[in-house]
Amino acid sequence: MSDVSGSELRALMARVPSVEKVMASAEFAALIVEYGRTQVLGAVRESLDRWRAGAQSGDASVSALDVAQLKSSVEAALRRRNESRLRSVFNLTGTVLHTNLGRALLPDEAVQAVMKALTQPANLEFDLGTGKRGDRDDLIDDLICELTGAEAATVVNNNAAAVLLTLSALASKKEVIVSRGELVEIGGAFRIPDIMSRAGAKLREIGTTNRTHLKDYEEAIGPQTALLMKVHASNYAISGFTKEVALDEIAPLAHTRGLAVAVDLGSGTLVDLSQWGLPRETTVRETVEAGADIVTFSGDKLLGGPQAGLIVGRRDLIAKIKKHPLKRALRVGKLTLAALEPVLQIYRAPERLTERLTTLRLLTRAAGDIRLAAERVQPALQHAVGERYAVTAEPMFSQIGSGALPVDVLPSYGLVVKTVDGKRGGRQLLALEKMLREMVRPVIGRIADDALRLDLRCLEAADEAQLVEQLKGVRA
Repeated sequence: MSDVSGSELRALMARVPSVEKVMASAEFAALIVEYGRTQVLGAVRESLDRWRAGAQSGDASVSALDVAQLKSSVEAALRRRNESRLRSVFNLTGTVLHTNLGRALLPDEAVQAVMKALTQPANLEFDLGTGKRGDRDDLIDDLICELTGAEAATVVNNNAAAVLLTLSALASKKEVIVSRGELVEIGGAFRIPDIMSRAGAKLREIGTTNRTHLKDYEEAIGPQTALLMKVHASNYAISGFTKEVALDEIAPLAHTRGLAVAVDLGSGTLVDLSQWGLPRETTVRETVEAGADIVTFSGDKLLGGPQAGLIVGRRDLIAKIKKHPLKRALRVGKLTLAALEPVLQIYRAPERLTERLTTLRLLTRAAGDIRLAAERVQPALQHAVGERYAVTAEPMFSQIGSGALPVDVLPSYGLVVKTVDGKRGGRQLLALEKMLREMVRPVIGRIADDALRLDLRCLEAADEAQLVEQLKGVRA
């Protein structure tokens, strides 16, 4: 509190410039051009109100206010207010397909296609051949079928929507048979039993958590059965005394009983990842060939495209799904389709996938290359964090992420930050993590084993240069 007297306070108040004078001043002309008169006027009034409140409360930090000082306060407030809430970050978590950081990064072809769709009219639902209204699924239907071997396809806004729509269209008020060991929950509390309930289908659990046999499916089939369903256990694994019935065993049973088999593949991949030394994952084509009548999978995970849920399978079942009222509510817009088509086109040249598909390029990045990047970034990070911390380049393991092969890891390299004195330094590490997170372009790492760990698998050349420059301007 200050010892400002009443007369001094009145003198300070008298010298406060009026709102009209401020808005007409040369100092504020550029702000008005950049942010608009309405925003600037509101910010000026707020700043003046804060100053008056501080002066009247006897705040010792309050001094005479002039236009230049006010401009600095207003400009800072406007900058904060207009800063985008969706910001680019450095993903140094070690998780390539990080749900909270946007999952798959789009290749350049997809980015350019989205830019064109944003700025020019497009034939979203217009058949250029007939001149009549068309179906937006026609833009990618043939391409998806070519790559998966399915008869037909449709697209909705994510894989959860794909499962919900499939169950609503094909199994409403009827039973769906699912192994108890496949009743998974994934991120955001997405649970198969809950989705089934919302879709109006009746869950029929069979088997046990760790073992299910073909006879369990056979004995569960009844007059109310609509579907036999398999769910990819994408975010956990059961080991030990286990038994799972393969799709190529379930499909013949279902078809002899006049039933369909639906498979929720979760992540879904169009190619055999093992050819690049990555963990083996069943492809969508293999699932179709094994007898699945409907397959659902994500667009923004292993596929490497935009957020979407793809549904492929028998032509008659896809037609029924597309006629369901929920389809319109769950359909994708032109930006998703614009991004999805070029991503799918890339798969027509599988020998170039590691060059052109960003997700696969990051997943197959050699640990040796990542080590060199870590050694280049290390001096800048050491400068930024200061002498209280030791920064070392060390081997570590990345993961694919987002429910895609969660128990498999990829040899990687990164930077490890520990306190120099060797103590645990929990609060210090949290403060350091916060400092990096609050940079102009936030740096997102993880704290584990009493150290801040920054995995550089997802830091490519252009981002590396930007990170180094940013770190050079910081000192803890």
